[in-house]
Amino acid sequence: MSDDELLDAVGPAFSKLRRTALLEVENPISAKDLSRTLVLNLVVEHSSQAEVTVGMVAEVMGVDPSVASRMVSDNIKAGYLRRAASQEDGRRTVLELTAEGGDLMRRFRRHQREAFEYITADWTRQERLEFARLMLKYVSSLAALRD
Repeated sequence: MSDDELLDAVGPAFSKLRRTALLEVENPISAKDLSRTLVLNLVVEHSSQAEVTVGMVAEVMGVDPSVASRMVSDNIKAGYLRRAASQEDGRRTVLELTAEGGDLMRRFRRHQREAFEYITADWTRQERLEFARLMLKYVSSLAALRD
């Protein structure tokens, strides 16, 4: 593969990564809970820096506010999120992870690790670590662009 062909193949490869979460390894995650983790991960990632609102979920995910509202409501009904009053502005509602939501995210992280190890079983330890390092660098660069 030429350098250009290799670089052109990156986009389609990224679109296939999400499917790894559906692999049947030791701690399976349902397709429904996999969708829920999109919102939960956002709440976990951003709550240490700012209060997370439905509007923020919509903005970060790049979806219509009504779509974000339905996704958040689904997580609340499932017991993974709760609404709380803002500490900065009592008129505003913020989202908080529940204990059940934390449990799901820990199970999801374990599942992702197991899937990664399963997929890369024939890779060397160095190849796994290099891929992980470069993937984290890529995600960090993406986050910096948003900021």
